[in-house]
Amino acid sequence: MLKRPRRNRKTEAIRHLFQETLVSPKDFIMPFFVIEGEHKKEPILSLPGLFAYSQDELVKEAQALHEKGVPGVLLFPIEHRKDPTGSRALSLEGIIPRALRFLKQELPSLCLFCDVALDPYTSHGHDGYIDSSGYVLNDETVEVLCQMATLYGDCGADFVAPSDMMDGRVGAIRRALDKKMHHHVGILSYTAKYASSLYAPFRNTLKSHLQIGDKKSYQMNMRNAKEALREAALDEEEGADALMIKPALFYLDIISQIKQQSNLPICAYHVSGEYAMVMAAEEKGFLDADKTFLEALISIKRAGADCMISYALPRILPLLD
Repeated sequence: MLKRPRRNRKTEAIRHLFQETLVSPKDFIMPFFVIEGEHKKEPILSLPGLFAYSQDELVKEAQALHEKGVPGVLLFPIEHRKDPTGSRALSLEGIIPRALRFLKQELPSLCLFCDVALDPYTSHGHDGYIDSSGYVLNDETVEVLCQMATLYGDCGADFVAPSDMMDGRVGAIRRALDKKMHHHVGILSYTAKYASSLYAPFRNTLKSHLQIGDKKSYQMNMRNAKEALREAALDEEEGADALMIKPALFYLDIISQIKQQSNLPICAYHVSGEYAMVMAAEEKGFLDADKTFLEALISIKRAGADCMISYALPRILPLLD
């Protein structure tokens, strides 16, 4: 027998020499939930092992990760003062604007990403303005997203990340940022955000529960792949600087296809449900969470992601060393 592939797997040294996919701390963006106040670190029940932080505590956590090579963080607010229009999203003294200014002052080399959407702020739980039937209004929502994005640019964001899936919002946000002379602020577009059951722990954390309807009229149909390619082409044409696929593990084929189509960096979001499932299985003694997370994240990178957002990052960092 002349052909023996196992020769390339014989020892650990050989396996290291020939491995194709490498994952390092520099491949990651850490998502954080931010709360008001000082000296607060509150456990998140639906995401075991994770916490929501006030901005002073957030700086400590972000610095610890940054010192280990993690280049960026993605911020989400836990806002309790919700209303139908999500008015707190535009407050200069809101949770995210204040956190941005503080982080940029304390950790200037850290790359700051900000989610841009209304669902953390709206009492109805949707990502934008709604009409009397509960339908999310596209163009009216895009207008307020532009205001959010420029506010975040004013406060020090390096990237804004519109997650709403409204049509035309990337181009509108780019024009709004440029008009305010924020040419340096990038757009990480949630290009293919599927209407997924895997967001439940995230929504529980934000207390963002739908009071009417669902999000299927704007988030993508899980049965469609060509639609994701169309969304990617549109976002690239409108001025996106990087493209995101969300969720990651159930949509590895989408990551791979968009990677082949686009020359932009590809980011994959390993979402809250993907984290919570593994943690629940470990609690039952069914599997080792750290090893499972590492395997999952390697698969995402192998599929074509240039960077990843993952709640599992603090757990797998020692394995990356």
